[in-house]
Amino acid sequence: MKYLIGLLTAILIAGAASGQHGNVPAGNVCLGIKGGVNIYNVHNDNDTDYDSKSGFHFGLLGHIHFDNQFAIQPEILYSAQGTEDGDTKYKLDYVNVPVLFQYMFDNGFRIQAGPQLGFLISAKSKNNNTTINIRNNYEPIDLGASIGASYVVPSTGFGFDARYNIGLSNINKSDNVKSTNRGVQFGVFYIFGHNSRIVF
Repeated sequence: MKYLIGLLTAILIAGAASGQHGNVPAGNVCLGIKGGVNIYNVHNDNDTDYDSKSGFHFGLLGHIHFDNQFAIQPEILYSAQGTEDGDTKYKLDYVNVPVLFQYMFDNGFRIQAGPQLGFLISAKSKNNNTTINIRNNYEPIDLGASIGASYVVPSTGFGFDARYNIGLSNINKSDNVKSTNRGVQFGVFYIFGHNSRIVF
């Protein structure tokens, strides 16, 4: 977590130090694709500690400008999440729909935050060669929040982002333990038509 905070701080300092921003008309809408890596865990309120599990995410995004500095970015992403407990891996696969509100600094720097709704599509535990379907142990919906920062090269539409996702709802159907998803994501993206300023 401290490395993510350091990265976000560096992006914000660089963004504040930049000098200019292209004029973008209100209502400018662009579509994009993105993908990257996950480092996820499951937090339990009974002090049971699990190890983080690496995974990946990919999907589509929309970028909608309100003006030169404010935008909203809805996304739909497949996300491989979960956790590890010794030799047992818990694989939780979601389709996540974050809706991020963005403040854009000069020259492509952004900070972003917003809600995220996750739909569980698969849940399995794996120990050595034994795989068990455990989807019935988990809630089908995960409500969370996301905060992060990103940078896009204005002339190309290519960029990268880093964000921290924290679950707000209990994903565990058991009444004995409250469990929430927590994870860091690092991704790259491409926004089509970003430099052409096409208004739809």
